[in-house]
Order: sequence, then structure tokens, then C-alpha cells
Amino acid sequence: MRALVIGRFQPFHLGHLKMLEYVAAREEAVVVGVGSSNRSRTIDNPFTAEERMEMIRNSVSFRNFVLVGIPDMNDNSKWVGWIRDNLDFKVVYTNSNNEREIFISAGFKVKRIPFFNREKYSAVEVRKRIIGGCEWESLVPQGTLEVMDRIKGAQRIRNLSN
Repeated sequence: MRALVIGRFQPFHLGHLKMLEYVAAREEAVVVGVGSSNRSRTIDNPFTAEERMEMIRNSVSFRNFVLVGIPDMNDNSKWVGWIRDNLDFKVVYTNSNNEREIFISAGFKVKRIPFFNREKYSAVEVRKRIIGGCEWESLVPQGTLEVMDRIKGAQRIRNLSN
């Protein structure tokens, strides 16, 4: 079955990688929805959708996935309608209670994903460490490190925090 997983991936970290590997091991294919695709260069969304997609592409070893940008719409019914009209999937994997309710109400099957050391592996934690000048590189896969280095992502986060 094709499964949908949505995240902002700001930046893509090892918890995200474990999450996608978990879903890919259970499903025929994974549609990776890069959320807030129309938002970038803010402290909460420092990277463009293209940059985040590159981080993911360079970090995952399995190949049964597709990447799609999902824009914010500030209207849950429009948002889930856009997803239904534009993406092909049968089940949604999420731990967000809000997303669970939205997708269940829209008639989709929804499954939970185990958290993988959530306190350590979170994009907020990665950005916090970067801003504080602490070690953060061990929290992200090599593919993310390479993209972050090329685009000067850590410096961008520090600049956006001022």
C-alpha cells in the first residue's frame, strides 16, 4: 500500500530518518509530504522545500518513496482536500493528534509511528543547538550535513534567530 507521511523537516534529522524507514519497511511505497512547502527563511521554517527534499533524498537509503511539497493553507478542509486531489495514497502515518483527526474525518486510515528518542531528535532541538553554538551534527544524517554545509544552513539559522 502507498502511505503518506507529512513533516516540515526543518532540518531533516535522524528521528525523521527512523520514521521514514519504519514506514517504508511496512508499506509498498512512501509519499513523503514536505509540509509548509510555501514557507521558508523564517526561524521556524529556515529551509526551502527544495532544500529539505534534497536533505531527504541524500539521507535515505531505500528507494520506494516520492517527495512532494504540501503548502500551508490555514484551512483544514482545503488542506486535506488538496492532499486528496493531488496525492495517491491509502494510509496516513502520523503522531499529530490534529492530523489524525483531520484525516480520519476525511475518511482515511491513520496509523501511529513510534517516536525515536523524541527529546533528542527534534528539529527544534537541532535549531536550538545551532543557535546556542552547541554540537548538533550528530543529530542529523550525513546527507543533511552535506546540504547544510553547501547552503550554509547553520549560519542561516543563526542569522534568522537575531
